[in-house]
Amino acid sequence: MTGKVTGIGGLFFRARDPQTLAAWYATHLGVGGDPVWPQEAGPTVFAPFKADTDYWPERTQWMLNLRVTGLDDLLARLAAAGIEAETRPEEWDHPEVGRFARIHDPEGNPIELWEPPA
Repeated sequence: MTGKVTGIGGLFFRARDPQTLAAWYATHLGVGGDPVWPQEAGPTVFAPFKADTDYWPERTQWMLNLRVTGLDDLLARLAAAGIEAETRPEEWDHPEVGRFARIHDPEGNPIELWEPPA
């Protein structure tokens, strides 16, 4: 089946001192470092939290990046469901990196769809 999400391609968040924070993650958790983090195969938890959760700060900003295959097919299915997608091929897409599109969830949170190069 084409046009499906195959995993998380990245999680991007704001930091006052990105280099120091990245170094902390690499040093203490073994995450990143260059900033690519090779992961082992295994499950990923995907769990929406209640809007009033205190699990993380209320004002924390994020953007979820989902790795996909068959981006065009997926975008067509999303459009058929009334979900608008933004694409900027000349700005976002690069042969060595892949292709991108952005959508928003029902609460307005941004989701980046990334199809890595073949």
